[in-house]
Formats: sequence, structure tokens, C-alpha cells
Amino acid sequence: MPSMGKLEIKNLCFSYEESHPVIDDISLSIDKGSFIVVLGHNGSGKSTLAKLIVGLLDKKSGQIFFDGEEITKKNIRDLQTKTALVFQNPDNQFIGSTVEDDIAFGLENREFPHEKMQEEIEKFADSVNMLDYLKKEPINLSGGQKQRVALAGALILKPEILILDEATSMLDPKGKSTVRKVIDRIHKENPDLTIISITHDVDEALLADKVFILSKGKLVKSGEPKEILRDEQALLELKLDMPFIYRVEKKLSEACIDSQAETMEQLVEDIWASR
Repeated sequence: MPSMGKLEIKNLCFSYEESHPVIDDISLSIDKGSFIVVLGHNGSGKSTLAKLIVGLLDKKSGQIFFDGEEITKKNIRDLQTKTALVFQNPDNQFIGSTVEDDIAFGLENREFPHEKMQEEIEKFADSVNMLDYLKKEPINLSGGQKQRVALAGALILKPEILILDEATSMLDPKGKSTVRKVIDRIHKENPDLTIISITHDVDEALLADKVFILSKGKLVKSGEPKEILRDEQALLELKLDMPFIYRVEKKLSEACIDSQAETMEQLVEDIWASR
């Protein structure tokens, strides 16, 4: 019996041009409630994979299953109602004239009871630390704040799968850090929500339960972040860096300071303990 909420991709292929495959025979499995990062340099096919999952593009061949049922043109709408997608550019995502209007947009499309809407808006604005900004206009928000509003607008639809397509790539370091923390908290507070983050940010990948790395349309590596992201040579060959914390860890090892830290707090503790 298939696992409920499981997303499975089998031998998926796609190309914009016949002679140039963008997704080349990819197979992977994502369990319900997991936080997955699809990592790869520009042009690796990772954003195309996200669009194929939600039906924004038609696959050339292969299969996509959800809850054990194959997704086809006839039932793709069913999966789309269970997914929410947050795009790269926060400026392109605002539809409403205020934060409140934007978060409400998806509910209005689904004809959610108006008398219950305000409570939902406030609940999900609070979940991304934007409750105090409901009456603000988008022009008055930072990039990180706009992206948190986009997250609230996605989460209020109560999806089973949340897909983040380069959701932090256009943010400054402070905005990236804030959005990462919100995503991490969302994952911990919503054990049944599957999160798929499409990114080239190796530091963001540290938060994931599992990492899939794409290169030239192929799935080339997969596994737990602490294993995949410590392989410096393999990452360099894929045009990726090690996460900052692992680069520091390597330098400490060269200085005979042992550390297997997974967070900056643990790393600082290891450095102090070695004094």
C-alpha cells in the first residue's frame, strides 16, 4: 500500500529543444512531511523540475505519482490544489494593494467564508512574523518581508506540498537569514507539510532532511546534508561550495581543533572547548 502524501518521480524527462534535455531520466521519492532541498548550479534543471511537479510544464516522458496515483492531464488539477509555489522574485508575487489583501487572495479564489477570513489572515501573517504589517503597501516592505508575505499567502491555502523556487536568491544576507529561520520553524511546526526548496544556496540546504543535487538535468547525488555537503571535491566538480560552517570546520581541523558542528552555536562551543 503506498505511503499517504508521498511524491514519487520515475524516469522523468523534459526538454525545451529536442536535442537538449533539461530533465534527463530523473527518479526520486519524497516522503510526506519531509523537508527536501533540490540543489544545483544555474541551468541544472532544478526550477524546471518544480514546474513539472505542479503541472506548469508538460513532461516529455516518465511518471509522477502522488499518494500512489499517477498524475496525468486529467487529474493534475487535484495535485495543484494540494500544492503551493513561492517564486524567486518577491516583487512579481504581490497581487493585493496591501499585505492583508495579498494574503487573502488565494482564499478569495477558493470562495472561503468571508466572515472567517480575517482570523485566518491574522493567523498566517503571525506565523511568518508579519502580523504588524497587514495594512502596509508592498512598496514599503523589504525583500525579505515580501517573501514572508508570499509564504503566508501560500500557507493559508493549507497545502500538502510547499515548493520554494529560489525563494531566497534575490534577498540580502539579513533577508535570507530571516526567511530561512521562518522556513525552518514552519517545517518543525507542521510535521505533515512536505517542503521542497529549489536552490543553489548550500547554506540553506543544511536545514533539509535530504538533499538532491542536479547537474545538466541529471540527479547526480542524494542523501543527508551532513554527508553530501561535506564532500568538498564532489561539490567543486558540480560548481558548488561547501556550506560556510563546513568550510570553517575544515580550517579548524587543519589547526587540530575537532568539530562536527551542524550549527554556528555548536561550532562556537567547540572552539571555546578547545582553548
